[in-house]
Amino acid sequence: MPTKPPPPEIILYRGFPTPGIYTWSPFVTKLEARLRFASVTYTTNCGSPRTAPRGKVPYMRITDPSSRVSTEISDSTLIINSFVEDGVIGDINSGLTPTERILDSGVRVLFEEKLYFLQGYEKWITNHYTMRDHILASIPYPVRVVVGYMIYRKQVATMEGQGVGRFSDEERTAFKRGVWEELNGLLVESRRKSPAEGPFWVLGGEGPTEADATVFGFVVGALVCTACPETQAIVRGWPVVMEYARRIHDRYFSDYEVWE
Repeated sequence: MPTKPPPPEIILYRGFPTPGIYTWSPFVTKLEARLRFASVTYTTNCGSPRTAPRGKVPYMRITDPSSRVSTEISDSTLIINSFVEDGVIGDINSGLTPTERILDSGVRVLFEEKLYFLQGYEKWITNHYTMRDHILASIPYPVRVVVGYMIYRKQVATMEGQGVGRFSDEERTAFKRGVWEELNGLLVESRRKSPAEGPFWVLGGEGPTEADATVFGFVVGALVCTACPETQAIVRGWPVVMEYARRIHDRYFSDYEVWE
């Protein structure tokens, strides 16, 4: 019988040198959740957008233990897709019906393509200084101001082009509330069918789907990020959403510091 090859050595670059603490990036936590759902062992490191493939965090370095050849890949979705194709993690959406697949995709798009920009405006425009001083904490203050201003200008242009910057503060707030209210409705239904203990899932199944990695990432990102106080207050206002995140934390991230 052939010997099973050893698993690859995986380093996740999270952008911050703080192991055991959630980062502000929903995509970092999304990727960590996906790995932990599959019981994949990995280590974390800081890394930097300056050295990352595509200039994006999170990114990963995967080393073949037999050949010691390493490859790097960025973008949380591309990493997950690559790991599924290579058999590093299983396809947790393989058993979904066509209707469930559409729902799963829709939830991910709602968060990653709509809420992401709404929260990005709140972080980088409305609460720019808080966001700047956290993200650029390793840069000396005078340089941080210059780099922060450059990011601010880029974010303003991005938000204007994407469309979020063209709405009023009241409209952006209403959009954000709408997204979290829709999620809460799904989770309330799932909670009714769940066991008394342990996680319950966005689609109400017995295990997580890709949507759960995304949703957990965004819930945690909102709870730990002080640059999005409005979103944090919205999330904390939905007890079932909070319970959803806490149950996943307790099972899969008990080694991490939990949000207060």
